[in-house]
Amino acid sequence: MTIDFLARLKALAKAALARLRRPPARPAELPPAEPRPYPWEASYPDGIDWHAEIAVAPVPDILDRAVKTWPDRPALRFMGKRYTYAELGRLVDRTAKGFQGLGVEKGVHVGLFLPNSPYYVICYYAVLKAGGTVVNYNPLYAEREIARQARDSATRIMVTLQLAATYPKLTGLFADAGLEAIVVCPMSDVLPFPFGLIFSLFKRKEIAAVPNDTRHIRFDKLIDNDGVFAPVAVDPARDVAVLQYTGGTTGLPKGAILTHANVYANTVQTRMWAVNAVPGAEIFLGVLPLFHVFGMTGVMNVGLYLGAEIILVPRFKMAEMLEIIDRKKPTVFLGVPTIYASINAFPELDKYDLSSLKDCISGGAPLPVEVKATFEKLTGCVLVEGYGLSESSPVCTINPFIGENKPGSIGMPVPGTVIEIASLDDPDRLLPPGKRGEICVRGPQVMAGYWNQPEETATTLRNGRLHTGDVGYMDEQGYVFLIDRIKDLILNAGFNVYPRMVEEAIDLHPAVAESVVCGVPDRTRGEIVKAYVRLRGGQTLTAADLKRFLRDKLAPYEQPKKIEFRDELPRTFIGKLSRRDLIAEEIRRVNEGRPVEPRAIAPAMEESEE
Repeated sequence: MTIDFLARLKALAKAALARLRRPPARPAELPPAEPRPYPWEASYPDGIDWHAEIAVAPVPDILDRAVKTWPDRPALRFMGKRYTYAELGRLVDRTAKGFQGLGVEKGVHVGLFLPNSPYYVICYYAVLKAGGTVVNYNPLYAEREIARQARDSATRIMVTLQLAATYPKLTGLFADAGLEAIVVCPMSDVLPFPFGLIFSLFKRKEIAAVPNDTRHIRFDKLIDNDGVFAPVAVDPARDVAVLQYTGGTTGLPKGAILTHANVYANTVQTRMWAVNAVPGAEIFLGVLPLFHVFGMTGVMNVGLYLGAEIILVPRFKMAEMLEIIDRKKPTVFLGVPTIYASINAFPELDKYDLSSLKDCISGGAPLPVEVKATFEKLTGCVLVEGYGLSESSPVCTINPFIGENKPGSIGMPVPGTVIEIASLDDPDRLLPPGKRGEICVRGPQVMAGYWNQPEETATTLRNGRLHTGDVGYMDEQGYVFLIDRIKDLILNAGFNVYPRMVEEAIDLHPAVAESVVCGVPDRTRGEIVKAYVRLRGGQTLTAADLKRFLRDKLAPYEQPKKIEFRDELPRTFIGKLSRRDLIAEEIRRVNEGRPVEPRAIAPAMEESEE
């Protein structure tokens, strides 16, 4: 008995030792994403062919086609002045010849430092016709930000308005960034008579003084020619149309290289989605800045592709925008959720007729379900949410205008685009519908890479996929749902906290107007959850009351440990709530070791009890 027992014990020990020496078994992997057909193919909207061939062409073909097809139709309307497609085409050709006279050709980068105006559209297409590359600049940037982007992009020529608010920001670039010339565009020349004359006479303080030298070229001198420029042979797949600088939540901005093929393809993809659009009959309201990729493609390029009249609005003011809708009757409107929420809350909305709007798209930030529902009820217009990023020119997904429009979803892939969900632990492993992971994009609109950033390019473009840095999932019908940014994840004592999920719970409180959640350093937990909250007018709420409200809506590790009430929350230049600014404040707070006076802070800051 004893011998047998010892023998069995020895055999068991030998087997155990063998198992220890053997490589551990790999955990069972999730099956890959469903093979073709893709989930969205069975539920694709009527009238749209996901398999449709996406044309490849130089971007200026968009304008040339429209000029040929609708020469007498209004193309642009700005502050009461209108340009037909024929007039716009002639101005672009003359500007292209002027740019070539300044040395613009393939490889030359021209910066557009312009708000929405005819100058932007004219110079954008003229630079591309001359063979150059457009570098978009935000006119609200500070001089330091402008200089950094100019150096990084090797911008040789800048175009700006002759305004005190814009031109002086560029003068230091001659020495700091190797700038060669500035094209100066007088505001008075794009205003109708007599407003142009009035502006010149009575707005002198707003007009910048410009030196009379060879480095400064007035726009009227630039276009003083016959418009017969030297045609440039463009390879759409290789030649760069636009350097679009991203404004990510961390790190320095990077220039997304968008080829002619990228930009043209995304214009065609977005137009295909607009099944209700009537070529030569639509009116676009251009409130989104054209220097932003959403406005550049969705408003300008798609509008021109459709032969639409584009009403250019230089800056957003709610009452003025509503008056434009009431009087000019636009049919298509693109905006960010903040704009739609502001329309819903406007106290005198019933004074304006918004019934001309038929297709509206929201992008740039998650669209709250209640904002969508309220806007559609007030206007009778279909409001769909889309998704994109600078690296994809930008549109990747949109909810259907006709068919099922799922609230909370960012829609289905536009034609020719594949959306895949990659594992957060293994980026090369794809997940099936219903599983959360990183949203990845394949399609003709995906950038060629980042300008002079090979390592960033290699990280972002893997195996033919654009890794977006966004967390989401796809349902069985192919609709994509966005959860959060990977870079925004809060690591609280080893748990992943998605800020958007916490924000959605906070926003359920009837006293809360909006909120932003981010992680702040903590010695024991790594990071804790902090919420910045703006209350609705006339409402009161304490941190303790809000925490009690959230107890059954969030897991313990998701609960905000700090709550700060503010009169206003910081926003980006297109109106998105800016988590980046709040994180920067917290970093300064930690680095300086003292409290930071945040912008627009309420009289008292409250912290929830632990």
